[in-house]
Amino acid sequence: MASTKKINLPEEKLKKLGDELVTQISRKQNPSMKFQTRALSNIKYSKQTKRLELGKSMTERSFFNLGHSKKFLQTLEVAAVTKNLLKEEKHASLRDVFYQVKRTIPHTNVNIVDEQAESDSVIEDLELITGLSREQLNINANKNGSIAGKVIIEDRGDIIDWSKMGSGGWSVPSNVEDIKFKKVDAKFILYMEKAAVWERLHEDKFWNKHNCIIMSSQGQTTRGVRRLLQRFYEEYNLPIYVLADLDPWGFYIYSVIKYGSIALAHMSEKLTIQSVRFLGITVEDIKEYGLEKHLIKLKDVDINRIDQLMNYDWFKDNKAWQKQLIELKKLKAKAEIQALSARGISFISEKYLPEKIKKGEFLD
Repeated sequence: MASTKKINLPEEKLKKLGDELVTQISRKQNPSMKFQTRALSNIKYSKQTKRLELGKSMTERSFFNLGHSKKFLQTLEVAAVTKNLLKEEKHASLRDVFYQVKRTIPHTNVNIVDEQAESDSVIEDLELITGLSREQLNINANKNGSIAGKVIIEDRGDIIDWSKMGSGGWSVPSNVEDIKFKKVDAKFILYMEKAAVWERLHEDKFWNKHNCIIMSSQGQTTRGVRRLLQRFYEEYNLPIYVLADLDPWGFYIYSVIKYGSIALAHMSEKLTIQSVRFLGITVEDIKEYGLEKHLIKLKDVDINRIDQLMNYDWFKDNKAWQKQLIELKKLKAKAEIQALSARGISFISEKYLPEKIKKGEFLD
C-alpha cells in the first residue's frame, strides 16, 4: 500500500535544517546557515510582481564565528521551541516563545536572549530559513481585528457564522491558515483602518444590505488580517476596497496591503494583494461632500511623510496617486473618515460608500 504521509510539512522543514547542521558537524565543518539578508539595503521593489521583495544578498550565520555564535544559538533554540509546538500540536504567542528561550547559558552569565525583540527577529530569520511563516510554525501574535458578513467557516472543529456574532463581530485571529470556508456569500470586501468606522457600518448592517464582508483592525493591518484578505482574493477572487483617512498614514495602510512593507518584505508573497483598491477618502471628496470645515492641519511629520510616499517606486509613476499627494500637500490639512459623520451619523453607510462603489470612484 502506498504511503499516505504528507511531504513538506513544517516538522520536515525543521528536521531538514537539523540534518544539514549534523552533516556539517560530522564532516568537521563549521556549522552554518545561509538565508537572504533582511536589511533595507537588500529590499527592492519588483516591477514584475509589483511588491517589495528581498534581493539576492545572502547572510551566513555560523557557530564558530564570535560575531554569529549567540545569534546561531538563538536560532536553534527558537527552532527547538517550534519543533515542540508542532509535535504537541499547540500554539504559542511571541511572548511565550521569548520566555521559553530566555535563560542563562550554562557555566556563563550570558542569557540566550535579553529582550523579546531578539527572539522576534530570530523567528523572522527562521521564516526565511525554512520557507514557512511563523503561523505555520504555530507561533501567533496578538489578535486584532473584527469582521462581519454572510460567511460560515470552520475553525478548529467549530462552525462559526460571521453574520451571527453580535455587536462585536468575529475576532480575527493571528493565525488564519487552517480556517476552512464553508460558505462565502459576498460581492466584495471593505477593509477599514478604524474600528469605530467598522462599528458604524456593522450597526447599520452595511454588510447585509450590500452583500459584502466588512473587516477592520485598529490602525496598521495585522498579519492575520492581511493573510485573510489575501486568501479571500486568491480563493474567491473578491474585489477588496480600503477605506482610510485622507492623510499619508491612511495612504500607507493601503500601500502595505497592496505592495508590502519593509519589515515584512520576506513575507510579501503571502501577504500582499495587487488588486486591492483605495476607496476613500480623497481630495475630491472634500468639496464633493462639504468637508472643508472639518479638516485637521497637517504637522511637519505628516508633510515629510507625504514627500516620502511621493518617491516610492509604486507611487512616483502613478499620475492619480501623485495628484492626491500633491493636492494633499498643498491643502496642508487632512480629513478623517469620521468627518463624514457631520453629514449624519449614518451618512457613510447610506450615501457615501454606496455612491462611490456604484460610480467606481476608487484609486488603483
